[in-house]
Amino acid sequence: MTQKLPEIVVAVDLGSNSFHMIVCALKEGKLQTIDRLKEMVRLAAGLDEDNNLNAKTQDRALVCLERFGQRVRNFPPSSVRIVGTNTLRMAKNSRQFLVKAEAALGHPIHIISGIEEARLIYQGVARSLSSHANLRFVMDIGGGSTEYIIGHDDIPKTKESLNMGCVTVSNKFFQKGILSKKSFTQAVLFAEQKLRPYQERFSYTQWDEAIGASGSLKSIGKVLAAKEWSNNGITLEGLEKLVSYINSCKQIDDLNLPELSDERLPVFVGGVAIIYATFKTLGIQQMTISDGALREGLIDDLLGRIYNHDTRSKTVETLATHYHIDKNHALNVKQSAYYMLQQLDPSQTQDDRKIVAQFLAWAAELHEIGHDIAHNSYHKHSAYVIQHADLAGFSRQDQILLATLVRLHRKKFSNSYFKELPKPWNNYAPILTIILRLAVVLHRSRHSLKLPSFEINIDKKHIKLSFPKNWLAQSPLTNADLQLEADYLDSSGFRLSYH
Repeated sequence: MTQKLPEIVVAVDLGSNSFHMIVCALKEGKLQTIDRLKEMVRLAAGLDEDNNLNAKTQDRALVCLERFGQRVRNFPPSSVRIVGTNTLRMAKNSRQFLVKAEAALGHPIHIISGIEEARLIYQGVARSLSSHANLRFVMDIGGGSTEYIIGHDDIPKTKESLNMGCVTVSNKFFQKGILSKKSFTQAVLFAEQKLRPYQERFSYTQWDEAIGASGSLKSIGKVLAAKEWSNNGITLEGLEKLVSYINSCKQIDDLNLPELSDERLPVFVGGVAIIYATFKTLGIQQMTISDGALREGLIDDLLGRIYNHDTRSKTVETLATHYHIDKNHALNVKQSAYYMLQQLDPSQTQDDRKIVAQFLAWAAELHEIGHDIAHNSYHKHSAYVIQHADLAGFSRQDQILLATLVRLHRKKFSNSYFKELPKPWNNYAPILTIILRLAVVLHRSRHSLKLPSFEINIDKKHIKLSFPKNWLAQSPLTNADLQLEADYLDSSGFRLSYH
């Protein structure tokens, strides 16, 4: 049956400064923006010294998300993509906050790495420009992090995410809105020190055109244009005049910048310090401003998933090739796992069924990548790489789930791993792992002969396998391996029987 394409697609970016939503109509493969929502929540300002998100900031964020939720709650899951960035990466109590935030939105929230954030930002910028520059340098100043990317066309080639943003720099150097030449110089030096290790990689000699994205850079561009300090985006000459003006003021409220909203003003100077340090360190003279940013990149990525061009599948293929997996064996394991999944399928909805099958297939393709590191305990090495590598398209939760399936595909089967997974994966993952384990056991001989048709059934914690008559008698190694597998599963409360 052909899957019906969604008529509406939605992207939500839970940034460290602002929360953004973009709602687009999808007609004949073309997008039309029909709604935008933005609220400045300033999430990064709510992190305490122990990197816990305080209750006041959480409450402010949840009030915003309740409003967002009213707009998106009834859309199908496959048409909505919601991500959290730097502050939710940093917060030790982010998991507790996410439970409440997901209830408010009615959809799961995925935390993405800084490198994945950079990739999506570049995608959003690339899709919004008509520029034909050979190599683009793209910069985005967020509330808690700043991303730098060099790319060609719609392909990001060099990516970095640095732990500094307009909120964090403003809070660190301009507390209570107090300005001074000394504090601004310190803020610029702080940003330069963060960027210095990447100076050569992102130097002006490495690209043809500089492009800025995000609210901070848009605001700086507006101020420069209004003051007539620049007539073409952001220029170094214009920044020098803006810095001189900032250093002549004693308080942020003294800045006569009517172009800025009351919400933007408190974090404006922190953003200026970052862009000024970037221009000086990388030798930039001029930067144009893009309308596209992270949320547009999310929409682009979501369309790829809808039209079966999922970035994650390409990432898995690249990773499997890099670690020299036995592709024929992986294919056999994947096919047998899918054969069993069709008989069981723990998921409830069409969207869930597709996602469950995807993750099981990816786990089958990657379960042996750890062989390239060491044969002994290779499943642990495989899981470590999957969980900690920068995998394009995957969120932090995606990688933990995939790593869990791979980590438990052999040897000890521990239920404790599944308890750490979010719903509904804490219920789906044990069944998927058992399917993967059995597929690996049945293909231990690694021969090219196809397995016979067989049946599998799981009733609560009782797993039953039924093979053709005499097949197990003719396959003594498989028979022995199934007995060993029964012992492993028994230690976690599952009972495997086969005949």
